[in-house]
Amino acid sequence: MRSLEEINAKIKSGKVVVVTAEEVVDLVKEKGVKETARMVDVVTTGTFGPMCSSGIYFNIKQSTPKIKCGGGRVTVDGVAAYAGWAAADIMLGCTAMTDEDPRNAVYPGLFKFGGAHVIQKLVAGEKVKLQVRTYGTDCYPRKEYEAELGLSDFNNAVLFNPRNAYQLYNVAVNLGQRTIYTYMGVLKPRLGNANFATCGALSPLLNDPKLRTLGIGTRIFLGGGEGYVVWPGTQHVPNPERDAKGLPLTPSATLAVMGDLNGMNDHYLRAASIAGYGASLAVGLGIPLPVIDEEVIAYAAVRDEDITFPVVDYSEAYPLGRPGSLGRVSMAQLMSGEIEVDGKKVSTGGMASRARGREVARELKQRIAQGGFFLTRPVAALPGAELAQGL
Repeated sequence: MRSLEEINAKIKSGKVVVVTAEEVVDLVKEKGVKETARMVDVVTTGTFGPMCSSGIYFNIKQSTPKIKCGGGRVTVDGVAAYAGWAAADIMLGCTAMTDEDPRNAVYPGLFKFGGAHVIQKLVAGEKVKLQVRTYGTDCYPRKEYEAELGLSDFNNAVLFNPRNAYQLYNVAVNLGQRTIYTYMGVLKPRLGNANFATCGALSPLLNDPKLRTLGIGTRIFLGGGEGYVVWPGTQHVPNPERDAKGLPLTPSATLAVMGDLNGMNDHYLRAASIAGYGASLAVGLGIPLPVIDEEVIAYAAVRDEDITFPVVDYSEAYPLGRPGSLGRVSMAQLMSGEIEVDGKKVSTGGMASRARGREVARELKQRIAQGGFFLTRPVAALPGAELAQGL
């Protein structure tokens, strides 16, 4: 129907037609797949929610005399960092905690400060305290170093997330007799509530369920700035079981993504303190889908009613790794505020923000329409996927 080069030419000329994943649903309902595909050049998607497999790496400017961080103990605002690569390369995961957590006296069980909070401070323009204690060598004789540093003080600062944008995930419930504290939030006993973590019909990988238009090298909206898909994410499942519409039925595809931390902001990178579990980082992530054929629109017109999730007991089945579920529920049912499990009405709550995911899709749409964001051709497909003809 149109090539990626033709779409980018339209972006450059200001003639590109961009719609969000929510807007395309109404267009298809009104005009059909064929006519919508003829009209639209790009569909934007968006998600925003806790993504624990996230972190940053940065390179510090050397002190005088020089110091070898690798092999020593490094903390950033009291949060343990990893420096086992070289003299000045440091990595900080969003779930890393300070020594006084996880059971601090002020907010027991809240885990109020971790790596995610350090990341949020940096993108908000604040400085953080770096402390290094190491052993010293002939070429790196210094043994201690402390400094207050911000993003502009680093040689490089990169957001690198090994697993983001889960294509489909569980709905979590608790069949046990006590309240449990999980990465899916607080779960009340005896089916007291059900928590989910998805933006549904806005979610990037649910709008391209077979990963036909994206792969390694795809430019994305990441944390308020730009990034790229750099590899399949950890726990990526190449060939999941699918329903008749091609949507996965179990947790499936994931993405490893990377981008320059400079240019990101704390509106789309937010620290989260999850009671009884730890710290996490809520990430804003959006992917543009080039409308190179009608099939792109057919998949992007997915509705909340179409997407179903397995309901899983987190009191026993999940921690023991047992297969199976307590049935399936749709995104539309989850968004209604109530589902039925084992014949019982159960209230629902979202760990992801649909409103912020919508902002991601709209912001990406605006950047493309204004000529500030061009699409890239993947250099390789993700495992289990086959790029559409023309890509």
